[in-house]
Amino acid sequence: MAKDFLAAVKERRSIYAISKEQVASDDRIQEIINEAVKHTPSAFNSQSARVVVLLGEQHDKLWDLTTDILKAIVPADQFESTAQRMNGFRSGYGTVLFFEDVETIDGLKAQFPPYQDRFDTWSHHSSGMLQFVVWTSLENEGFGASLQHYNPLIDEKVQAEWNVPATWRLVAQLPFGNVVAPAGDKEFKPLDERIKVYK
Repeated sequence: MAKDFLAAVKERRSIYAISKEQVASDDRIQEIINEAVKHTPSAFNSQSARVVVLLGEQHDKLWDLTTDILKAIVPADQFESTAQRMNGFRSGYGTVLFFEDVETIDGLKAQFPPYQDRFDTWSHHSSGMLQFVVWTSLENEGFGASLQHYNPLIDEKVQAEWNVPATWRLVAQLPFGNVVAPAGDKEFKPLDERIKVYK
């Protein structure tokens, strides 16, 4: 299902209506993640990105524990919409958890003191690129996905449930699955207000 790169970029959207129907094999999903993690750039080639992929029952478990955590803090009369959102994510096939390794980043701060106040920012840049590469690559396979941020609320439970090293800082969650309904229309601000070109 090869596509032109910019076509893939254009077609990547936030898809919330997803199902557990298998779109690609688990081996193919892992291949996509492996290639994305290996080849996404990072500052000073730090390779600080870490990823946990949850499929099947493990994926369901993530959204069940997230629901439980939110139920304890969201007022009961407002929880219905939250529950529906959690059920939507749980309806997917899997979730990619994105982390950054704090130990690696702290090591760079010690090794390059003049840049120590920049490495956290650069880590976020690299993680954002990885999230985009994975998201777009999964879309290119026929999956729909959306990027979520329930950290730090779920950090401790995730760390305990999946034996995540203490030095891994959770950054984002990407639930994905078969597309049940496409994304709606998207409005774009005029490009001449956003881009300047000098020749």
